[in-house]
Amino acid sequence: MKASVMKPIRVGLLGIGTVGGGTFNVLRRNQEEIRRRAGRAIEVVMVADLDTERAKQITGGSVEVVNDARRIVSDPSIDIVIELIGGDGIARELVMTAIANGKHVVTANKALLAKHGTEIFRAAEDKGVMVAFEAAVAGGIPIIKALREGLTANRIQWIAGIINGTTNFILSEMRDKGLDFDVVLKRAQALGYAEADPTFDIEGVDAAHKATIMSAIAFGVPVQFDKAYVEGITKLSATDIRYAEQLGYRIKLLGIARRVASGIELRVHPTLIPATRLIANVEGAMNAVVVNGDAVGATLYYGKGAGSEPTASAVIADLVDITRLATADPEHRVPYLAFQSNEMADTPILPMSEVTTSYYLRMRVADKPGVLADVTRLLADASISIDAMLQKEAGEGETQTDLIILTHETKEKHADAAIAAIEALPTVAGKVSRIRLEQLK
Repeated sequence: MKASVMKPIRVGLLGIGTVGGGTFNVLRRNQEEIRRRAGRAIEVVMVADLDTERAKQITGGSVEVVNDARRIVSDPSIDIVIELIGGDGIARELVMTAIANGKHVVTANKALLAKHGTEIFRAAEDKGVMVAFEAAVAGGIPIIKALREGLTANRIQWIAGIINGTTNFILSEMRDKGLDFDVVLKRAQALGYAEADPTFDIEGVDAAHKATIMSAIAFGVPVQFDKAYVEGITKLSATDIRYAEQLGYRIKLLGIARRVASGIELRVHPTLIPATRLIANVEGAMNAVVVNGDAVGATLYYGKGAGSEPTASAVIADLVDITRLATADPEHRVPYLAFQSNEMADTPILPMSEVTTSYYLRMRVADKPGVLADVTRLLADASISIDAMLQKEAGEGETQTDLIILTHETKEKHADAAIAAIEALPTVAGKVSRIRLEQLK
């Protein structure tokens, strides 16, 4: 049958908020271009949203609007379901029902996949349907496609990504204006970069969902969000950002997945990166991911990680992929997590105590002889060597000063022991500020 006379693919859209509205508008605006690429028309025929009036305004009365998403996932005439509701409650139920009813699924839901991906992909494989999720990681940047297909020849060594625009905007503002976290968070909320409840973003949970998905595709392991180490940016101070700058570094919230001899590192935390690295210069609400493969070396993917039309771009790319492959033998499709499902590895995710990295340490110390010798001795006792040091002159009349140390690589458990010993010194006031450091060579 010629592509020109093939029936349109019928799509049901669950949720027509920011991304759903963008998806509907881009599909309509670029429908001819998309049809030429997909080989047949792609039509949204039904939309489910609790706010039916707004849904009717966006769609202009051109499609059926319902307030019960179950009608879409059980409608036999619908081929593909786009899930843009979010969360892992009702969304999980709807996705599993759609799969059980033999429908392909496109989702932007990173929380759902990071927690329940293994169950969802198994169900989809059993039914011979596709689950596509490009929009779940880094918005409009085609990072899933790159990992699943473009870099398939490579043994991927590591991934490091700025994959949350809210936190990157906050860190950029803190650096530019020298302001503390709390002040900048309020500004980010006023500008719409941060939610009224920004917990998922600022505590690193959103980035960890995305890093979990990327690690599964990069290394051929199941999604294991519960094993990820997650630390946000709420405790970062403008002081540390300023000192990092003086030492030639920028601080970014990174999602890191790395293959090492003993397993896989999966972690999200503030990280010092040399200011000369391209990723260190990603500012504002932009996203960027560096992937290092053994054959290709380092590749960088940069762009808008959120927003209506950037995310819609990824959703529609998935729709086109499914449309092209809908009639293909399931065994000839790209596997959900890049590796064949019967070839998934059980490589362990390492606990943070076993992770090896470098450290930035800032401590408030008494301005008197012997203090530096005590601190360096305790680091040496933990087999930690020093890469660089910065000691500020105490101000007039002050009895304490800041001491900043950059270490060479060591295991986290050794750093923990050394920090505890340093904090116990009578010449050290309060807690040691510790931020991990990655060269990303």
